Amino acid sequence: MQNPDEDTEWNDILRAKGIIPKKKEKEITEEDVINLVEQTVREKQNGEKKDMVDMSLDELDELEDDEDERILEEFRRRRIAELKAQAQKNVFGDVIEISGQDFVNQINKAGSGVWVVLLLYKQGIPICALLTEHLNHLARKFPATKFVKSISTTCIPNYPDANLPTIFIYNEGDLKQQLVGPRLFSTSITLDEFEWMLSQTGAVKTTLKDNPRQKTRDVLFDNLRTSM
Repeated sequence: MQNPDEDTEWNDILRAKGIIPKKKEKEITEEDVINLVEQTVREKQNGEKKDMVDMSLDELDELEDDEDERILEEFRRRRIAELKAQAQKNVFGDVIEISGQDFVNQINKAGSGVWVVLLLYKQGIPICALLTEHLNHLARKFPATKFVKSISTTCIPNYPDANLPTIFIYNEGDLKQQLVGPRLFSTSITLDEFEWMLSQTGAVKTTLKDNPRQKTRDVLFDNLRTSM
């Protein structure tokens, strides 16, 4: 049986009559675009591209003037889709101050796939001030993650100061991790150490390869051994 997808004159007649379906267009891949560009560069460098006046009738029939335009349009469409998808993810970038009344809308209904980092704090507590500053930096660095802060007793009535600072990690409205109390956060915690800590919960995707706190400890121990 003859293949209906073959490029033959008989199949063209059958397609024109509606007896067999039109041939499906080949999906354009990124590799096709790269090959097209490389071929065009080679033709220009080698002078191999023929002028239309030099082409035979058969060559003119085979020439599809809109092929380049179709490939470029497909490439443009894919690139726009990628940029839109990225833009939809990068919708935050700032730390949002909330109250208890905002909790459900800002956290439980943050959106599909959205990670939320909530800091409970109080004014006048040094470690809370430091984490607030770190939070501002990380919010700009990881705009796909939603960073939220709230005065503890405004968000949760009678929340004990002994538990501050507190970090709650949510994903799609579910509590995934809680980091409670000053025992987890030293007053000298660095931005990298805080980023690493959050990355271990899944809230951010860090580029740090190793735990910065462990590196600091190794340097301290090396210095101690050297001085002995």
